[in-house]
Amino acid sequence: MNTHSRWLTRSLAGAAVIAVGLAMAGCSTGSSGASSRPENVIHVAVYGDATNKVEEQIVATFNKTSDVKVILDKIPGADYQQKLQTIISTKAAPDVFFNWGGGSIQDFVKAGLLLPLDDFIAEDPGLKDNFLPAVFNTAVIDGKPYGVPMRGTQPVMLFNNKTVLAANNITPPTTWEELLADVKILKAKGITPIALGGADQWTTLMWYEYIYDRVAGPGLFEKAISGDKSVWDSAASKKALGYIKDLIDAGAFGTNFDSVKFTDGGSPTLLRTGRAAFELMGSWNYSTQQSADPDFAAKDLGYTAFPAISGGEGDAGNVVGNPNNFYSVIKATRYPDTARDFLKLMYSDEFVKASMAIGNLPTTTNTEQFLDTAADPAYATFQFDLVKAAPSFQLSWDQAYPPAAGTPLKTAVQQFFNGQLDEAGFIQAMQAL
Repeated sequence: MNTHSRWLTRSLAGAAVIAVGLAMAGCSTGSSGASSRPENVIHVAVYGDATNKVEEQIVATFNKTSDVKVILDKIPGADYQQKLQTIISTKAAPDVFFNWGGGSIQDFVKAGLLLPLDDFIAEDPGLKDNFLPAVFNTAVIDGKPYGVPMRGTQPVMLFNNKTVLAANNITPPTTWEELLADVKILKAKGITPIALGGADQWTTLMWYEYIYDRVAGPGLFEKAISGDKSVWDSAASKKALGYIKDLIDAGAFGTNFDSVKFTDGGSPTLLRTGRAAFELMGSWNYSTQQSADPDFAAKDLGYTAFPAISGGEGDAGNVVGNPNNFYSVIKATRYPDTARDFLKLMYSDEFVKASMAIGNLPTTTNTEQFLDTAADPAYATFQFDLVKAAPSFQLSWDQAYPPAAGTPLKTAVQQFFNGQLDEAGFIQAMQAL
């Protein structure tokens, strides 16, 4: 599954795709053609999906008082990343655009296309201080901030079927040893311990992200994406791979996980129907289950943090997943002050309340006071507390790496999991990214 369609599924499964704003095509933000952009207008490009109604509301609010108006260009989700890559260095580039931080904007930064936000933050410290630090830092490249969080956070959690656990006298595991013991009990009862939509590949990647974090700490991956390929051959890396293999060999995922998908409802159905007891998945799994069976989501869907691994370098409070989406600003924008003022609305009470009303969980420091307005306050509170307390929130590996690394990364992950690659082969594949 490619990156942009993966995000459509992961962020808002089943959401309607909205047509691209045609006005964007004839506008210019390039240094050689910036003057051809109409006066008193900036364009904001967003990923087209159901969340756009919040963005439309915020744009309408902004335009009521701004002399320079915002035009929202909604690019269909399945086309977003390709479209952005095509226009980002042309006269059709937007002034402000949606992204995932990390590797998704790294090449744009290196090409000198993006505006560092230091001056914006100096003028309004709230553009940084009003967001949870672990989230804000995802869009910091080479020590400089290039994005302001928007939309909501998506931590990865260990979901469970409460009925299955209760029937087998199992409580959600808090340690690796407890997880392995639960796997043994469930397998003996003929229940697939952990649902895994391995055919999607990114679902399998989540296990690597957490196990590597717990065993080696976030520093190993931070070094890897900074260019230190030797870390993949380190003792800590090999130890993490050993934990992964132990879980596979214990039969935790059954035997046909590579033919099951999350994206077509396969793995969520295994969990919901009691044929599996656990599933490691992003926070969007709640809305997936709620859409399929509201009663199950309300009564039987459990969720916990990923288990601790004793003796590991990673803090048990660390989280992996998608810290947030971001707005970044093109360096050649004609109206930087307007872009700055628009970004301020991303921490406004109006934005937070509107986002929570559709199930998103913003990562602003004022989100906490609105948690009781969420569709499921207990679930929203659990997520917020998980992220707020996290010493580290590691961006999904396939988003942290530049887009070109996505396919070989996920292929290596899948092949080690299903036995096509051994330890040495996996290490070699990661070093080749």
